[in-house]
Amino acid sequence: MAPGPKVVLVTGVSRDLGRRFARRLAAEPGVGRVIGVDAVPPRDDIGDVTFVRADIRNPVIAKVIAKEDVDTVVHMSVIATPGSAGGRGTMKELNVIGTMQLLAACQKAGSIRRLVVKSTSTVYGASSRDPAMFTEEMQPRRQPSSGYAKDVAEIEGYVRGFARRRPDVTVTTLRLANVLGPHVTSPITSYFRLPVIPTVLGFDPRMQFVHEADLMRVLTHCVHHEVGGTFNVAGDGVMLLSQAVRRLRKPAVPLVRPAVGGVAAVLKSARMADFSPEQLGFLTFGRGIDTTRMHTELGFEPSFSTEQAFADFAAATGPVASPVERIVDGLAASLSDPARAGVPGG
Repeated sequence: MAPGPKVVLVTGVSRDLGRRFARRLAAEPGVGRVIGVDAVPPRDDIGDVTFVRADIRNPVIAKVIAKEDVDTVVHMSVIATPGSAGGRGTMKELNVIGTMQLLAACQKAGSIRRLVVKSTSTVYGASSRDPAMFTEEMQPRRQPSSGYAKDVAEIEGYVRGFARRRPDVTVTTLRLANVLGPHVTSPITSYFRLPVIPTVLGFDPRMQFVHEADLMRVLTHCVHHEVGGTFNVAGDGVMLLSQAVRRLRKPAVPLVRPAVGGVAAVLKSARMADFSPEQLGFLTFGRGIDTTRMHTELGFEPSFSTEQAFADFAAATGPVASPVERIVDGLAASLSDPARAGVPGG
């Protein structure tokens, strides 16, 4: 007997990417219903998606899964920046406690057959001792002690535990490179949208990107195909930060690494960018991820290479809303103050 139409629950639909994915999925052949879940309603139209206002940190999520007879869960509500969550404590709760409650609900639900988790290559960290390319079996050279990277490491640990307890469920974890596109708002897109790009003096990190359209495609692919495991996901090829800045046609200001911390504080106070220790490490050392398994085992082929994803983002990048003078003044203050800039004698 052929399986009936899928009933898919998508978390994190109050944010743009989650809302857009849920709406896209609702129009897919073979998908009967899509239930979008978040603690606050989406700001824009979600089409045929059924929205349920529920906080995944609360055990009530188990009732939603049971009532709707959900067979597939796509977990997209892992938050990268404390500012968007209301502080680091709330971010930790949403990411880790929320995932734990969601997995506990999935474990109890006999209807669940598939779990797709949107993770990130940030879990590998960024250091001077990194390999040229991280494969899925590799561990970070330095275990994260705080922040987003630690949250993701804990989340993936809980997901692996769930997979062991429910071997009847196909569990797919996607470690995505930075997602770019005209509609994406994230720490890395906020950085590239600055009128002046601060870089770390003496470093030119390698970068890989996933186009927002390919994010939607790979998540949809995982809903339709029962391929379990952990997969790196990125567009083909790599770029250097210097290449990216040139293509944006914006000035770059190289600073010694301690000075970037001062600049980051200025950017955060001006609400122009939300730097984290993970982002500073990435902008210093970069990161490369091997996508062989994405091609051979997951069976997914991105439509955009890394360079094409960046080109599409760059073409749509316009002027920032905040005055340019604020960032220029902040950079000037950091450079003129030896203590902030970390330069002996100024």
